[in-house]
Amino acid sequence: QVQLVESGGGSVQAGGSLRLSCVASAYTYSMAWFRQAPGKEREGVAAIVGSSTTTYADSVKGRFTISRDNTKNTLYLQMNNLKPDDTAMYFCAAAGSVLAWSVLLRQYSYNSWGQGTQVTVSS
Repeated sequence: QVQLVESGGGSVQAGGSLRLSCVASAYTYSMAWFRQAPGKEREGVAAIVGSSTTTYADSVKGRFTISRDNTKNTLYLQMNNLKPDDTAMYFCAAAGSVLAWSVLLRQYSYNSWGQGTQVTVSS
């Protein structure tokens, strides 16, 4: 398994921006960001395969951007125009195998997880 460490969470007002980072102990082809709000299931937010192929949950399309710097084994999530509904613990995840497109945002596709970073958006 890969070790993952997230950072960059915080508290912002609605309409603000944050950039999350996730440093991995090794390169992994398929990686993703998930989030979990209190009382809700963990949901996939965005995923990336290879260097630039990405997919997003409908709720964040046009507002969030996932990217990676392979030279630094670092995954990013740029979050713009944040809404109170984006409030959650955000987790970085890495898959132990190459994933099919249809399962990129399913948590059970990933076997390595970070500890999470809290994002709070106030109205």
